Amino acid sequence: MNATAAFPALVVRMVGRATLYCGDAYRLIPTLGRFDLLATDPPYVVATAGAGRFRKARPHVDRIADEGLNRGFDKTIIDPFQFAAVVVFVHNDQLADVLPHIAGLYHRHALLTWRKTNPMPVANKHYQPDQEIYVHGWSRGFHPQGELADKRRSWDGTGEPMKTWKHPTVKPLGLMRKIITNTAGDSVCDPFMGTGTTGVAAVEAGRRFVGIEHNPDHFETACRRIAAAVDQFATNGENS
Repeated sequence: MNATAAFPALVVRMVGRATLYCGDAYRLIPTLGRFDLLATDPPYVVATAGAGRFRKARPHVDRIADEGLNRGFDKTIIDPFQFAAVVVFVHNDQLADVLPHIAGLYHRHALLTWRKTNPMPVANKHYQPDQEIYVHGWSRGFHPQGELADKRRSWDGTGEPMKTWKHPTVKPLGLMRKIITNTAGDSVCDPFMGTGTTGVAAVEAGRRFVGIEHNPDHFETACRRIAAAVDQFATNGENS
């Protein structure tokens, strides 16, 4: 059963063990209590100009700029007193700032990659963007989980076309499933939820999920996807 409550500039929806907010993550996070895991794909610091003759074939770059997803994020949202572990995606140009921050806050950390099998055919006087980086930091007792085969430092797979969920930076569900498999605990928070891929992976694993997204269109997409995952999880439970 879904419940909806509306507040000034804030919508809250509860679906199963998932609580979804349409609002400002920086204002909401301090009010939400402690979680086992912060797992998120925040705005990157990334140049959205250039690409030459390939520019017309890259409408997602325009969408990234239009939605402000190229302006970075405030890394103080990563708080070891609130989150026992973190998984944060970062652009190459953010790594020198974010990695030392996480290393200084958590007991241990690892640098992991998503190796894209369908990267864009551009380089922009750099390297081809055939890999995306994420950092996993954890407190004592929240070390990486899973079988040895689950603990590879890389995941290979294709990216999601923008038209699938009408979002320019959606992460593949298979990748987020790996991340959830590799992390300990029961509760997951994603303050930059987008269209809800992290939430779907968390719900599939039976975890409590809290997601925040400021864009109303993406929020509605996330609500639909996560509600479907909740229904499927309930059906699987009844049939097991």
